[in-house]
This record gives sequence, C-alpha cells and structure tokens, in this order.
Amino acid sequence: MGLFDFFGGKGNLRKQAQKITEKYGPPENRQKVIQQLADLDSPEALSVLCLRFTIRADPGITDDEEKESVRHILVDAGDKAVAPVKEFLEAHDSGVSWGLRVLAALRPAGDVVATALGLLHRLGREYTRDPEKKLVLLSWLSEHHGDLTNAVGQARAGGASVPALDETLLPLLEDFTDDVRIAAVRVLSRQPLTEPTRVALLELFQRDRDNARVRGEVLQALADLRADVKGYRPTVEALLVEPYLLDKDGHVKKRG
Repeated sequence: MGLFDFFGGKGNLRKQAQKITEKYGPPENRQKVIQQLADLDSPEALSVLCLRFTIRADPGITDDEEKESVRHILVDAGDKAVAPVKEFLEAHDSGVSWGLRVLAALRPAGDVVATALGLLHRLGREYTRDPEKKLVLLSWLSEHHGDLTNAVGQARAGGASVPALDETLLPLLEDFTDDVRIAAVRVLSRQPLTEPTRVALLELFQRDRDNARVRGEVLQALADLRADVKGYRPTVEALLVEPYLLDKDGHVKKRG
C-alpha cells in the first residue's frame, strides 16, 4: 500500500496531510485529523502523523500539546511506527528532535545511534543551506549518548550497518557553518581518541585560527582527550590562550 492509498485515495490523504500541517485556522481542525489518523493505526497513517512535527503553530502551548499527543500515539503504536519514523527522519529537516524522541522510545540506543550516524554520514557529504538537521543530530548524540562506542557495537552486533565514527564526524569539521563544526568537535571530544581525530582537530585549529569560538572548542576538546600536538606545536603555541597550556610532552591542558 502506498502512502496515499488509505482514506479512499491519494487525494484524501493529501488533504489530511495539508490539514495536519496547517499553521493557521482553528486548532480543532488539526486535532480532528490527528485523532482520525490515530484511529486508523496503519503505517501510512503514522507517516502522515509525523508531518505534524514539521510546523510550529500558535499559540506555542497548543503546538507543544499537539506534538506531544502525536508522540504518544506513535510510541503507543509500537513496532509499526518504527519504519514511518525512520522514513520521516530521512526525508525531513524540521521536527527531527521529535522524531528522535519517538525512535528512542521504540528502539534500543544502538539503533537510534546508527540512524543518527547514518543521516550525518550522508549530510556531511552534501551541501545543505540550513544546518538545523545536522545540529539537532549532533546535539542529540552529544547530550544523550556520550561515548558512542558501546551503542555502535550493539547496533553492529544486531546486524545494523553503521558508518565508522571518524568517517562520519570528521567531514563535519569542514562544514561551512561555525555551529556545525563546534557541535562536531563536542561529539568527538567524548569519543576515544584516534590519530585521524587528533590530526583533524589540529587542522581545524589551524584553519580557524582567527575564529575564537571554534579555536576555544578545539582547545577544550584536545584537553579533554589528553591529546598531544605533535607536528603542530609551533602553531598551537602561538595561538594558545588562557587557561590552556602545553605540558612538557606537548599535551594540551587547562589550568586549575
């Protein structure tokens, strides 16, 4: 069954999708559609429900209540909601944090991490005008998972295809948006240190030598990772700022 095959045909489903994403007009119109889709309880209906996450309607309290209602419906749907939610995360740039919340309630951490890394792996190799999706995915990984090693191992043990962390995260250090580079640095600072990561961070430090925000994040990451600056010491020494210093072995440290 295709996405537009229930509700009596493609036209009817399109109308439901339009109503659920209508920012203006009486909220009761959206809420009626939400309940209709919940009652259908089919994968196609759940796919349309996910679209409610893509808009922000006024007033904000009503918007939050509707999104929370949709989240509960999707979680209560169980396994049948997994594919629609993953398809939503793949296809849409808005509402990603809500989709991740739903998926986290339905699937083990390894599957959520594998999904987020898969999306970032693709996004890091594509030009995107709006960095929102990258930022949400990176923030989710940083805030909810920390060291990703165990989650990635669990996902692979379960048969999931998970891109390597270095191959996924390091390209994001070259993103044109400062905030994406910073978010990628923060995720990397919580992973086991690898030589490609060390070099990539030091290369970023050189490239963004005039960018105080990025430079400070890299220094913090190098300190957190207890990384040395072999091959880059003159550059790093020239750009060090308080409270960072190099010890005698060339490791970045923070005073105090």
